[in-house]
Amino acid sequence: MLLYWPGIYANSDTSSRLYNRDPYLKTTILYTLFMQNNLICLYPQFCENISIEGLYLAHQIHKLGTKEMPFVYANFLSSLDGRIALEDSSQCSSYIPKHLTTASDFRLFMELQAQADCLITHGGYMRALNEGRLGNILQIRDKDLIAWRRDNGLKPQPAVVIASASLNFPFHKSLLEHQQAVYIATGQDADPERTQYWKDKGHPILVVGEDQMVHGAALISKLTSLGYKGIYLIAGPQMLDTVIREKQLSRLYLTITHQLIGGKDFRTLLTGSMLGPEGNLMLETLYYEPNSPIGSGQFFMQFDLNQSTKSAEQELEVNH
Repeated sequence: MLLYWPGIYANSDTSSRLYNRDPYLKTTILYTLFMQNNLICLYPQFCENISIEGLYLAHQIHKLGTKEMPFVYANFLSSLDGRIALEDSSQCSSYIPKHLTTASDFRLFMELQAQADCLITHGGYMRALNEGRLGNILQIRDKDLIAWRRDNGLKPQPAVVIASASLNFPFHKSLLEHQQAVYIATGQDADPERTQYWKDKGHPILVVGEDQMVHGAALISKLTSLGYKGIYLIAGPQMLDTVIREKQLSRLYLTITHQLIGGKDFRTLLTGSMLGPEGNLMLETLYYEPNSPIGSGQFFMQFDLNQSTKSAEQELEVNH
């Protein structure tokens, strides 16, 4: 999605319309029916019969960030040939093929979401959500995960940052219903009328870019000053690009299904120019789920970045 591309259950099939509008319902049903097979750990040590439920909660992400250095993490779903979404040129929109998604992957997405005190999404997702093309992933709705947040000292729902250059997107009513803190992030060259529109609505504007675009380092710095310690990117490849390029990402969770999707027009993990050493990741864990998606399989991977290097660079910036 968004960095988990949030189109996981979006398609035009009428029979699955209810699922598309409520991905949590779909997950609950599929989780009950199909999640009998456990995972196989391939790295760092081989182990069989690993339960999917609780796998990412055990990472205790909510304890990894500090007031000085938040823990910034992202999650993507990709095919074996690198597709995270396909483009529908007739609709000027993107979508994830429904056969790419699984209940187990979305369960792990929710476990990551449950550990955040701040989510970062973007205006494109808000527009798609309003049009009914994508499901709502702005709140934790699984009862067990809500209880988990309460037991671990987190607020009922995370704050939400909506990154947008145009500031042209609708506000979703669920954010008000769940009383979530909402910030609008944009660049200093954003349309002043749209900026004033959101100010008049009572939403703080975070100016975190030298042009119209949101820049990763400035955004994370601002969120750090606001006290957020666990920041989960559910935005798209452009946001992933800027947080990696500006050395703000702490961890990348990546699900790769063993499927070749093809398609002439598609989106992949990154959008910008070639990266250097900042693009180097270190594999920490690798799990294999056979026969999911049906007739295939998938890997669940965790990559960490060099936090000692990042910490030293940030300390140097502070001292100067």
